[in-house]
Amino acid sequence: MRLFSLSVIAIACLSASNVGFANDVKTAIPETSVTTAPQEVGTPNAVENAQTAETQENVAANTAAATEGTQPTLVPERAKTFVNDAILPPSITWHGASEAIMLSIDNEWATPFEQSNGIESPSYDDTILWLDRLASETTKLQKVSLGKSPQGRDIWMYVASSEGMSESASLKQNTKPTILVQAGIHSGEIDGKDAGMMLLRDIIKGDKDALLDKANLLFVPIFSVDAHERSSEFNRVNQRGPVNMGWRTTANNLNLNRDYAKADTLEMQHMLRAINVWQPDLYIDIHVTDGIDYQYDVTFGYNLAQGLSPASFRWLENSYRPAVEAALTKQGHIPGQLIFAVDNADITKGMSLWNPSPRFSNGYGDARHLPTILVENHSLKPFKQRVLGTYVMLEQTLKTVGEQATKLKSAIQEDKYRASPLITLTWKSAPLEKGWDFKGIDYQLEKSSISGADVVRWTGEPKLYPNLPVVAETVPDIKVTRPSAYYIPAQWTQVIERLNLHGIRMTTLKKPTELKLQQYQLTHPVFTAKAFEGRQTVKVESELTKLTTTLPEGTIKVSTDQPLGDLAVLLLEPQSPDSLLQWGFFNPIFTRTEYIEDYAVEPLAAKMLKEDPKLQAEFDKALTNAEFAADPEARLRWFYERSPYYDNQYLKYPVYRSR
Repeated sequence: MRLFSLSVIAIACLSASNVGFANDVKTAIPETSVTTAPQEVGTPNAVENAQTAETQENVAANTAAATEGTQPTLVPERAKTFVNDAILPPSITWHGASEAIMLSIDNEWATPFEQSNGIESPSYDDTILWLDRLASETTKLQKVSLGKSPQGRDIWMYVASSEGMSESASLKQNTKPTILVQAGIHSGEIDGKDAGMMLLRDIIKGDKDALLDKANLLFVPIFSVDAHERSSEFNRVNQRGPVNMGWRTTANNLNLNRDYAKADTLEMQHMLRAINVWQPDLYIDIHVTDGIDYQYDVTFGYNLAQGLSPASFRWLENSYRPAVEAALTKQGHIPGQLIFAVDNADITKGMSLWNPSPRFSNGYGDARHLPTILVENHSLKPFKQRVLGTYVMLEQTLKTVGEQATKLKSAIQEDKYRASPLITLTWKSAPLEKGWDFKGIDYQLEKSSISGADVVRWTGEPKLYPNLPVVAETVPDIKVTRPSAYYIPAQWTQVIERLNLHGIRMTTLKKPTELKLQQYQLTHPVFTAKAFEGRQTVKVESELTKLTTTLPEGTIKVSTDQPLGDLAVLLLEPQSPDSLLQWGFFNPIFTRTEYIEDYAVEPLAAKMLKEDPKLQAEFDKALTNAEFAADPEARLRWFYERSPYYDNQYLKYPVYRSR
């Protein structure tokens, strides 16, 4: 962590510079500590006065200490800003150069975040009101509704371009790369909203209008709008602010960042249509973490090199990440990769890298060859620090994407038309050769008198864990050959509608057509005991069989020779974790609807054995299995399944493949 001595902070506070606005706006003085009592959280004036008094005392004390040549040591302490501070680990007071971005609270263009001195985030209505006022000052910022939420709120997107475009077709004509920034998919994790508001303000009213010279920005300040308004200071218990935070899931209690593949929610359906219509070149999904304590404040990642978009990975890893990490470091932040500990109670076991499936934003982006960055700001860092880090990241993103537009677009095109003959559906983890020097926080394990178990107590003290082992999902597990096309019978309307929603191109057979195809025979279906994300999911074993059949008029053909061909494979292969089959879209095929009574099976079985000596031999062999022989129902079912009365479509996946 980049630490500043208190004397340096004091000098910086006294010499804070202007941000270059025409009206000579002054920056807010950074506070060296926060002293507001929890009961004062809802009273901004009390917060501001307490912070100002504390700041003045610290500045005087630290200036005197600097004069005497002493260097006070920063000591981890418990903050007193948010209602949950008392139960969170101690933290070190942060100050960075990015604090100069903030306007003074009395400036007419200060955002609600800045007016609260960095501890509050505005409501849905106040957010849109503020952004609308900014948009009214310029033609460079246009407002578009992606659609309405289940509770009737618009999901607004602000289109920032130097030409003032408000339609996707005209935006594409300026040939600049387009960045889609999405905040509040989990609405309590709202850092991106406040950072985006400030950045747009500085583009429109400040000196950063050149950011739009080479790139366009699509900004969704609040994605999960209904959940955003389920706001409370008691949401997000593991997170340091803002004062009031939204809810994690939608009004229907569904997690939007588990919904990209199945697209059940109205909100996600709107977003997928927007992606198809506006065709961004980079997608940024901004979150806040849970989990362990560490020094990093802004972590971000994307799918691995072994994924479906290797060219995009190389651009993100070799061009984007170095530029963004350098900008963050220069501004006093500590950037890092996405962090997942192997064991939250034992950091020495190492870290893991994730290769997510398309239910998640970054996994979905990998499948559809849209470079997608999952940002996870550290929840134990104060809200102000996280927002400012996000601002720096977004500003540098506009610069880097603008400067490297050709390389980025070339990588996307390479991935779209790569058409790998083998598609990996699932991955296994393996250790990487190179470890990770991890900037962590020291901790102790203590026996809890409450739970009786060992619990982690973070001390707030920075600690380097050198060369930690890293495991990554880099080993292919289940793989399938890429079919040339899939064929879906017309009656599976919900499946066809979902594929269309994703933007996957389809055609319709105009007449009955005889084809040599493949079909999966499914066995051993296992359903979840309880619903997951509103659905009863299922896993099956599957085996490909060959057949020649005549497909009726109206059958839907999905060619995999298209930019979204890889996504089609992941949605239609039964063993893909995010296949529409595993999400329950085909659950009716697991129900047997025709039966035969025992009194009919007995004479049928006797007739079948009399007419087919080979069948008699097969039955005799089956009887050598003691379990089968002792199960009357299994024995009768054995004959029924071999009779012409049996449902020949039972447990057959109703999606065909062509080689």
